[in-house]
Amino acid sequence: MTTFPSLNEQMDLIRKGTEEILPEEEMVRKIEQSIKTHTPMRIKLGADPSRPDLHIGHGVVLNKLRNFQDLGHQAVLIIGDFTAMIGDPSGKSKTRPALTLQETRENAQSYFDQAGIILDTQRLEIHYNSDWLNKLSFGDVIVLSSKYTVARMLERDDFAKRYKEGMPISVHEFMYPLAQAYDSYAIRADVEIGGTDQKFNFLVARDIQREYGQNPQVILTMPILEGTDGVEKMSKSLGNYIALTDPPEEMYGKTLSIPDELILRYFVLTTDLS
Repeated sequence: MTTFPSLNEQMDLIRKGTEEILPEEEMVRKIEQSIKTHTPMRIKLGADPSRPDLHIGHGVVLNKLRNFQDLGHQAVLIIGDFTAMIGDPSGKSKTRPALTLQETRENAQSYFDQAGIILDTQRLEIHYNSDWLNKLSFGDVIVLSSKYTVARMLERDDFAKRYKEGMPISVHEFMYPLAQAYDSYAIRADVEIGGTDQKFNFLVARDIQREYGQNPQVILTMPILEGTDGVEKMSKSLGNYIALTDPPEEMYGKTLSIPDELILRYFVLTTDLS
């Protein structure tokens, strides 16, 4: 029988560094039910294997997933090998090139090896979303897509911007949030964690879970960590990153360039210090 910390203890740790919990009252109810029934909540994190090199910016959401593990809940890592073949359009001004399934599987192993620096891999449930998305028939896809409208999709900022500017939006890009939402249904997610740029996808998942008769997941978004330049978000391509696999002395050297005003933010988002 699983024994959990009190509601207040759990909420204090869950709120730490969090940008938004939506709806927070549902999180409270789910935790209360979890304590009452001695049943761990299922906490979903989707991993995009198109970007296998992890830095401490990625570590922000991994740390939050580890918080849930430490509270006794079930961490569920979804390797998006199928959805990576579509490419997440979040924040993108043009269609992303698709990857092959083999490329995503190779990248996924690299992702998992690095994520294990933060997560307790012995208490981690792992799935490839191709396991269920590859099995959907065309009829199943039609049913899934019928549960959302183009008008709702165009509420998304990046789609709306591209549509207004006459830039192409491929139909398969509309399928990305629906496929990601189906992941939440497939694994019966209680909570989904991700960056603030994933909020639209997470909201779609709530709607899809509800359409398929499940209690919708709670959304927990984490801030996007600025890079060591203090201006742009942390990115390998911008050279303002600290990799999870960097040697300690290299990490230390890179932290010296972090602007003073961001030191507290780094402590809150990348460490367990309070």
